[in-house]
Amino acid sequence: MVRKRHTITFASIVTFAICVSIAGFYLARGMVAWVTTARLDSYASQLMTNSDNWAAEVRTALAAVDASPSLSCSSAEVKYLRALIFDSEFLKDAGWMRGDGQVECSAAMGTVTRSLKQTRPDFTQRDGTRIYTNLKPYQDSLFPVLTLQRGRSFVAFTPFVRMYVKPPPLHFTQTVIDEPTQKRGSLVGEPLPEQLPILREEGVLWSKDRLYVTHCSTRYFDCVTAYTSLPEVIAAHGSRFNAFVAASGLVGGCMGWVFSLLYHRNKSLEKQLRRAIRRNELQVAYQPVVSLPGGHIVGAEALARWNDEEGNPVGPDVFIHLAQQHGFVKEITRLVLRRVFDELGAALRNNSGLCVAINVTADDLADRDFPALLDAVLALSAVPPQSLALEITESSTVRRETAIAAIRKLRQRGHKVYIDDFGTGYSSLAYLQDLSVDAIKIDRAFTQSIGTGSVTMAILPQILALAEALKLKVIVEGVETAEQAAYFSAVNQPMLAQGWLFGRPMRAAEFYRALDEQRLAMAARPRIKIVNIA
Repeated sequence: MVRKRHTITFASIVTFAICVSIAGFYLARGMVAWVTTARLDSYASQLMTNSDNWAAEVRTALAAVDASPSLSCSSAEVKYLRALIFDSEFLKDAGWMRGDGQVECSAAMGTVTRSLKQTRPDFTQRDGTRIYTNLKPYQDSLFPVLTLQRGRSFVAFTPFVRMYVKPPPLHFTQTVIDEPTQKRGSLVGEPLPEQLPILREEGVLWSKDRLYVTHCSTRYFDCVTAYTSLPEVIAAHGSRFNAFVAASGLVGGCMGWVFSLLYHRNKSLEKQLRRAIRRNELQVAYQPVVSLPGGHIVGAEALARWNDEEGNPVGPDVFIHLAQQHGFVKEITRLVLRRVFDELGAALRNNSGLCVAINVTADDLADRDFPALLDAVLALSAVPPQSLALEITESSTVRRETAIAAIRKLRQRGHKVYIDDFGTGYSSLAYLQDLSVDAIKIDRAFTQSIGTGSVTMAILPQILALAEALKLKVIVEGVETAEQAAYFSAVNQPMLAQGWLFGRPMRAAEFYRALDEQRLAMAARPRIKIVNIA
């Protein structure tokens, strides 16, 4: 009897699960299609807005090239072109190109003495604008580089930089019509093999398990199609989909449960972080900063580190963003300050040339009490203010007046101020002069481009020349190879560097050992005794 009851119970559970799963599958499939269509529409709209923005800026740049006040391809005009692209977020080059595709001069290449004749344009638009995709001088391994030519002027640029971070299963393709052939082709994105009418007109299409949403520009001649397939969406969110099916079609309840879990997990992580700050459990690692070409340690960057209550490391990009989102990031800055001077105070007192840098946020810059806090911490540890550098990201300086005033106060107190991750697009030339900082830290993306021949590499000498012109020190991030170190060592201006080649982030005890080893090595060097022969 007991065995039979168990058998019936098992059979009932299996039968009920199968029936509910079948019903839930079709219901979930319809809901996934509805939700995904909304996401695709939003994505396509963002892409179209982005496309119109860069198209307008590129055409403005072409007009600026045409309006050059200097003699064609003269050194003055090359300088004018370089200033033009340096102030832009995504322009890579600008210059002059003959009708046969021969580049005459450009901001990145200067006056061209060798043949750079190109093939015919990939697209010619109704207004006569010619478009090239990934010309050899401007090929980039990360993002597509487009070149637009109108008359003799041309501009090379990288579109959709921000939009490429959109993860699968969403895809997109931007298409334009080649006026001579009347054929539509892909400009950027993932080209579709099929020539669907949806690629050239506004609308939504569901065909063969694929969803398409297209937005077309009202100002120019292009369309953007965002698309995905239902199997991709289901695979990307398999746990939610399966939970929905197993819950007998309770779509709202299932999705609410999933999002509730995500919400509570985030709240739990926030509470863990708050407890860790109260208990002073955040750690600090120190990455050596060295002078080039000698490789002598002249300082360090202090980097916050945290493991959650289960011992799992949580990246700074996660917990710093979490603290900013919930309004307590200033507490992390204060904890890092106290720990840095507790751990490295002796080294900073005994080595007058040593400098430690900490990262501060826009919230810290806007805090009127922050300078006084720095004074108190330095007085308590008996460390001079010039031994402390404050690193601010370019994004932290978006609030212009606040940043300028805060930086002025910090420098008046003797602190050094660096712009971190320089080159990510916020600081224009004029703005950098207004900020009046001590140094710029070149983003690791430029360091990694050395030896690759990419357009990013072509911009690097211009950044170094800018720093020299503004009398700014240069600190290079992400130096990992001897080739990269040799490149910056050969530059005829003072250079500092940090990266795995010189040392990974380390605890304070390891940093002290590195300083001791350096001191012993310098003491062991033979000294030349000068004898005065009368």
